[in-house]
Amino acid sequence: MTFKTSFLDPAESDRWHAVNDGVMGGVSAGAFHFDAGAGVFSGELSLDHGGGFASVRRAVSPGVLADSRGMVMRVRGDGRRYQCRVGSRDMAPEISYAAGFDTIAGEWLDVRIAWQEFEAVRRGHAVPDAPRLSPAGINRLGFLLADRRAGPFRLEIASIRAA
Repeated sequence: MTFKTSFLDPAESDRWHAVNDGVMGGVSAGAFHFDAGAGVFSGELSLDHGGGFASVRRAVSPGVLADSRGMVMRVRGDGRRYQCRVGSRDMAPEISYAAGFDTIAGEWLDVRIAWQEFEAVRRGHAVPDAPRLSPAGINRLGFLLADRRAGPFRLEIASIRAA
């Protein structure tokens, strides 16, 4: 099974939405755009006013990842640690499942993450009583940066597919 990569189509750029720390008074800025055929999550992380995270996400049709065991992403980062986050129709909207991955500045990497590596989180804290992630229920996909390092960031995403 292959996850539809149509989210990398510039004609669908309006499907991506930023959710930054401004929701809690912070001033970080993160956004999603396209550059040379790759999706780009970029901006500036700020720790001012209790902030410290930037994220982007988009809706995913439930069931499209039902038969998969995880995800493989081709990314080029800036040496920072990012999170891939998915949401589930089986959980409250404020709960996501997160899995971190490291980048090497300027190098393309294939990042493979199994669904069992994703952990439920709410506002950056583990949700220990949450059920395990069911790929059939995934209804949103995104990326988050919250490494407590102020400054500019850039993560390029060339592809995402089910594994």
